Amino acid sequence: MQTLMIPFTPRYFVLTACAVATVVLFLIALESFKAFEIVIIPLLIFGGLTLVGIRDLLQKRHAVLRNYPISAHIRFLLESIRPEMRQYFFESEKDGTPFSRDARALVYQRAKVDLDKRPFGTQYNVYQEGYEWVNHSVAPKPIATEKFRITVGGPDCKKPYSASVFNISAMSFGSLSANAIRALNGGAKKGNFAHDTGEGGVSPYHRENGGDLIWEVGSGYFGCRTRDAMFDPEKFVKIASEDQVKMIEVKISQGAKPGHGGVLPAAKVSKEIAAIRGIELGEDCISPPRHSAFSTPIEMMQFIAELRRLTDGKPVGFKLCIGHPWEFLSICKAMLETKVYPDFIVVDGKEGGTGAAPLEFMDHLGMPMREGVNFVHNALVGINARDRVRIGTSGKIATAFDISRAMALGADWCNSARGFMFSLGCIQSLSCHTDKCPTGVATQDPIRGRALYVPDKTERVYNFHHFTLHALAELTAAAGFTHPNEMRPIHFTRRVSNSEVMSFERLYPSLRAGELLEGTSDARYKDAWAMARPDSFSAKV
Repeated sequence: MQTLMIPFTPRYFVLTACAVATVVLFLIALESFKAFEIVIIPLLIFGGLTLVGIRDLLQKRHAVLRNYPISAHIRFLLESIRPEMRQYFFESEKDGTPFSRDARALVYQRAKVDLDKRPFGTQYNVYQEGYEWVNHSVAPKPIATEKFRITVGGPDCKKPYSASVFNISAMSFGSLSANAIRALNGGAKKGNFAHDTGEGGVSPYHRENGGDLIWEVGSGYFGCRTRDAMFDPEKFVKIASEDQVKMIEVKISQGAKPGHGGVLPAAKVSKEIAAIRGIELGEDCISPPRHSAFSTPIEMMQFIAELRRLTDGKPVGFKLCIGHPWEFLSICKAMLETKVYPDFIVVDGKEGGTGAAPLEFMDHLGMPMREGVNFVHNALVGINARDRVRIGTSGKIATAFDISRAMALGADWCNSARGFMFSLGCIQSLSCHTDKCPTGVATQDPIRGRALYVPDKTERVYNFHHFTLHALAELTAAAGFTHPNEMRPIHFTRRVSNSEVMSFERLYPSLRAGELLEGTSDARYKDAWAMARPDSFSAKV
């Protein structure tokens, strides 16, 4: 049970000042009737504010009010007048990315089960370059009542997993608070969808509610590492054999900082995290930019085969942001040579989020999600392996349109990090790396973290997933399909200039089955395929 805690901290300064003022004014009022007449109005004001502050601490709906009693009401006041201020504050979405104020508001509304409809049509400028849409059908299908799912697991997998097409993307305990992990996993359990652990490993808070887990094994091998930070098969088996762990995801790179490795700032490395990860307290937790368990594409496939053996046949795959195209094609050649195929590949777009990375990495390194997904999809088609390898993706995905668009470009399912963070109450204060998150989501401060009330946020996580999939069902039916995996690039259109539109089929051309094996003339793949080597990530020259 969470208890009321009011430590000495600047966050409670307003409440403390109001309480002190109330006591002082009350004592003055007791001196005489004349004094009472003088102080009665300020006494009522400060007394009322004190009661409001106490209520803020006790309520469980708004984490920011629990962390900033009284003062946080200014935010809600501004939020309440937002519709009238839209003409001044509306943010256009020229590039089609979904995290404008309106998209964040949509996540909040679905999480809180508020009305997500609005009047007066789209807020987009539909004649502006970059606007995109999905074509509808004059013969729409009935809205699907079954939740959209996809089976993950190739011929070598003994324990395939039926995954939702919308899951929680990788966010580690350490980056997120214990209560945030509890709420995310509780929502995943209730909604029957998957929760990616992030490379921080499987913590006790992932296990509490029993939601399905995708265990991400990064280059730091947290949870399965030796004292000298190498991969430990025995420790791996101990966790991977847990029934709650449904799939194993080897993290090669992360979209927001490919080639950089993971970073957990020292400010967020608590004693608990240091013990769970096997690292030193008070130092930045940095996982290396590359794995020590393999150094070539062939060794990488052998490592995946070994992990599948150690798990007794659970789905094993890897996650990466696409960089040099010949490197991924080298992995494809290694698949052909070793006859070892991953059960899935998660393509992380460079637009994905992170709590700590250099600006240049976040802005200008790696391939965006759409191009990455389509590249991987076509490469697998080109080597006749697409039917045995599933593709997941992540990178600023929050709405049903985002999911359907990614699936049309080649994804089988989508992951979302920021969307689910918003459902927890994240307000994008951009303080993730400081350990001073105002909503208790991205912090290891136990006082800030307690503000996130797990039962309420669990429901919001479930609601966001549930209503987003409902919207996806409506969108899919309106386009004339029964499942979003039926959508293809031809069904989506993008405005490429003020006077010209183009279908995704032209923007993202497809390879034929086996085209890479036969010899392709497609400039996107021809030279890179010739440069790819199964025995090295370096290009053949």
